Amino acid sequence: MELLRTPDERFLGLPDWDLAPEYVDLTGGIRVASVSAGPADGPVVLLLHGEPSWSYLYRFMLPVLASAGLRAVAVDLVGFGRSDKPAQVADHSYAAQVAWTAEAVLDRLGLEDITLVCQDWGGLIGLRVLAEAPTRFARVVAANTGLPDGTVRLPDVWWRFHDFVQRTEDLPVGFLVDGATLRALADEERAAYDAPYPSPSYKAGPRAMPGLIPQALDAPGAAENQAAWRVLEKWDKPFLTAFSDSDPITRGAERLFQKRVPGAGGLRHPTITGAGHFLQEDAGPELAQVVVDLIAST
Repeated sequence: MELLRTPDERFLGLPDWDLAPEYVDLTGGIRVASVSAGPADGPVVLLLHGEPSWSYLYRFMLPVLASAGLRAVAVDLVGFGRSDKPAQVADHSYAAQVAWTAEAVLDRLGLEDITLVCQDWGGLIGLRVLAEAPTRFARVVAANTGLPDGTVRLPDVWWRFHDFVQRTEDLPVGFLVDGATLRALADEERAAYDAPYPSPSYKAGPRAMPGLIPQALDAPGAAENQAAWRVLEKWDKPFLTAFSDSDPITRGAERLFQKRVPGAGGLRHPTITGAGHFLQEDAGPELAQVVVDLIAST
């Protein structure tokens, strides 16, 4: 498998982003990047981004979490951010993303007693990792995400995004992130989302991901997600949903978590107002405070 590595200079001078990356090497030689903020001995908060963003998405949340004494760790998925990028779309699969993330987070970083904060694909991957190693996790904050298992069709607005990605080799990553927020990103912020991709050849990960979401019972990942749901249906640790009020893609998915996950019972599930799909961009400090309050109260 051919791996591409984004030159470091692509990440110089990004607005509101001066955290030094840390790297771990996975089996097979893939390098995975992360950043961390807060005390090394603080309670661990794992921040997982989605498609087509990277850990830059969490820049407004990391300082809030660190100031509360938490160790916030944001990991770049393989194919995104500073992590290595398998060069072919066919190199990417749902199973591979789960395996890569599990190895990075559990084996190489060695995180324990994790509060998982996950949005978009961060939930599709992170909740699968949790289901494989539930004792390593203490809490979940699920924000604008889901765990599709082939039983529910995603909305038409997502299919339009899916079809656009399928036919666009040079995917305009910054444009797509900007289009899924309520506030308009500055030119420099859009450029920061484009930074990991010096050329279209680096974009196999973002191009692959929409096609990997199980949309039929016989699709790859559907059976594994059904098995993960069975784990979540026994999960009695805190499971908080913090969805935004203006995301047409994941709207309503929070009710499935609240209904099916025992740990969601008895919690006040906030709605983050004035925020789109990438609520970290529109309301990052507010979402971070939700995480802080959950950890403090549980």
